[in-house]
Amino acid sequence: MNSIIAKGLLIPFIGTTLGSACVLFMKKEMSLRLQKSLSGFAAGIMMAASIWSLLIPSMNQASELGLEKLGFIPAVIGFCFGMLFLLLLDVITPHMHLNETIEGPKTGLSKTAMMILAVTIHNIPEGMAVGILYAGWYTGAVPISESAALALALGIAIQNFPEGAIISMPLHSKGISKIKACWYGVLTGIVEPIAGLFTILLSRFIIPLLPYLLSFAAGAMIYVVIEELVPDMADNKSEKHSNIGTIMFMTGFSLMMILDVALG
Repeated sequence: MNSIIAKGLLIPFIGTTLGSACVLFMKKEMSLRLQKSLSGFAAGIMMAASIWSLLIPSMNQASELGLEKLGFIPAVIGFCFGMLFLLLLDVITPHMHLNETIEGPKTGLSKTAMMILAVTIHNIPEGMAVGILYAGWYTGAVPISESAALALALGIAIQNFPEGAIISMPLHSKGISKIKACWYGVLTGIVEPIAGLFTILLSRFIIPLLPYLLSFAAGAMIYVVIEELVPDMADNKSEKHSNIGTIMFMTGFSLMMILDVALG
């Protein structure tokens, strides 16, 4: 495999790993203020990445395939399927918001496993999104630059850093050892390079479907923002920090927008 692609697929996983490793240096439970900040920042990153790196390229590619003014059709179809796919997963798999209390005995892993499973499943579309962009760049079938693919990989890595911390740190605060909590956080991110690699291996078959797949990944990522990250950043348990999530959303959105435009 092209070394550039291999590195690109690993970048988001590295972000998750570094975020999960924060638990090794934690001395106390993560504060509500920090949870809101990380959730808001991650939400802004994912929202901007979904628009500039996925939805807009989806419509541009559809137009180049001959749909012209109807280029929005694949974007709408893929976006809706992405949202509905994640909605279905939430119905048939365990579901838990990142800032919910893990109940039960400290040594029990039932609800811990539920949270890890939910986050792991939600990470799959992110890996697919990176794989789709790198497949488009490598094959030359779509006007996607290496820098644009790298921008998305970096954006997701930045988003994965707080996500890894949000997973591992609360686990330790509920009685799980630091090493295990870090390992569980890392495991949630390992599916991303796997999903990206699988997507690239199928690239010769999916090129005609790229406009749909790009928007599908966008819909899945935006679902995570709406269903998981926004409720966490807007949690009103403490009115004192009610605005920090919004400010961090603005920061994350702006950063990802700059990355995509500057590198794309």
